[in-house]
Amino acid sequence: MRIIMMTFISLLTLQSCSANDSIVINMDEQLIIEAVERDDKITVEQALKNGISVNITDSKKRTLLLIATNNANTEMAKLLVAYGADVNKQADNMDSPFLYAGATGQTELVHLYLMNGARFDVFNRYNGTALIPACERGHVETVRLLSNTKDYPINHINRLGWTGLIEAIILGDGTAKYQQIVQILKDAGAQMDLADNQGVTPLELAERLGFTELANIIRG
Repeated sequence: MRIIMMTFISLLTLQSCSANDSIVINMDEQLIIEAVERDDKITVEQALKNGISVNITDSKKRTLLLIATNNANTEMAKLLVAYGADVNKQADNMDSPFLYAGATGQTELVHLYLMNGARFDVFNRYNGTALIPACERGHVETVRLLSNTKDYPINHINRLGWTGLIEAIILGDGTAKYQQIVQILKDAGAQMDLADNQGVTPLELAERLGFTELANIIRG
């Protein structure tokens, strides 16, 4: 009976230790998430040196790198990449560090992520690439970088039936930065006559919207 009791107590002790260890790990993860949020690179690097995974996620499945990218904290992002952060891991909303950097025009981070394994077959919630929202939002230098990246899917069509070129036309305002984007896409080999899912071509869209300069670039 005494042996049985001792065994039972030992099992309880082990379970208690295991639970405490789990609490410590979860607390450590929360602390590094908070450190990334406040751009505290010293704390983050120390935690990574102590063995915390660089690819842990918060309650929305955002990695540390995605959090840093969301906050436009470039130096933090560089630190995390140096420790092997995954530039493609997606959150609940399907954002990844690479996709979000492209969509928000963070060209330096886009370049960094391209140099560290960015994948071209990981898409956002609209089944779009990093390029398409960059075109829509007028991020000229990001468009230039992605359009001239070897093997980048410049003619990818999202689930709305739009390419980057089409988004630059219908969601832009026809001003100088969108003229630059259309020219960049054209020079990089984008298909100028690739129609939307209604069969309307980029030229027709530009003409309908009265964007004469865009139409001239496409036509020329």
